[in-house]
Amino acid sequence: MEKNAKIYVAGHRGMVGSAIYRKLQKEGYNNLVVKTSDELDLRNQQAVSDFFGTEKPEYVFLAAAKVGGIVANNTYRADFLYENLCIQNNVIHQAYKNGVKKLMFLGSSCIYPKLAPQPLKEEYLLTGLLEETNEPYAIAKIAGIKMADAYRSQYNCDFISVMPTNLYGYNDNYHPQNSHVLPALIRKFHEAKVSGSTEVNIWGSGTPMREFLFADDLADACYFLMQNYSDAGFMNIGTGTDLSIKDLALLIKEIVGFEGSLTFDSTKPDGTPRKLMDVSRLHQLGWKHKIELREGIKLAYQDFLEKHS
Repeated sequence: MEKNAKIYVAGHRGMVGSAIYRKLQKEGYNNLVVKTSDELDLRNQQAVSDFFGTEKPEYVFLAAAKVGGIVANNTYRADFLYENLCIQNNVIHQAYKNGVKKLMFLGSSCIYPKLAPQPLKEEYLLTGLLEETNEPYAIAKIAGIKMADAYRSQYNCDFISVMPTNLYGYNDNYHPQNSHVLPALIRKFHEAKVSGSTEVNIWGSGTPMREFLFADDLADACYFLMQNYSDAGFMNIGTGTDLSIKDLALLIKEIVGFEGSLTFDSTKPDGTPRKLMDVSRLHQLGWKHKIELREGIKLAYQDFLEKHS
């Protein structure tokens, strides 16, 4: 990507989009185009068509999506399917129509079958049934990958897809019901510490294994892949290591400084038993994460304190 190229970051206020935006600025790109959802509703076909026709971006990072944790995914099933399909259909099609040089579509590790072998290799996509709670979101994201591939194959568009593992970091969502597990635990432990509670109750059994990548590391990987990767299919992005939800909770408890005890509510859903990414292809290309989990949680907690307490 040329330093003066016009680059559109869709979803620049979210955790992922804001990290990509910071990374591009840091690398000396200053011709960045961004729009808030109030300024540009990506679900609106005509609005997206008008935007691309006017702005003519040369590169696109498609990080805009309707996202949420296990409760939100399971509650707003129609919204998650409809809105994500609208967003990616509109952006990918207009990128083709307006001659975008390269587009990156960002998916999610929930696209893999619920009981796929571990660690998750890219070729396991569509080899089994999805996790029921987030099936609508996963189907939308799978459609996005296939759409990028279809435009590549039919129209020779340089559209690539990446699949990040579980993310956390600056500008995360700490909503009590709609957040993912790591930010939800940061909030829970912080509120328990402030209120002087003696225990924190955690959803599920604590046994599922999860992998976490700091969002700024993801942005670094996305930037790297825009320069060094151009292929059909998609590329996993992660750390290649995981830990149990219980161990994650203990680590966050320590960082936040909560002194009480933990209890686990095994009547609540666990979700997929394990979701570890195989990142050997990414490592072979020459990229590896830099921010380890303990350091990343400290940075995220500091960000939470500045914005939410």
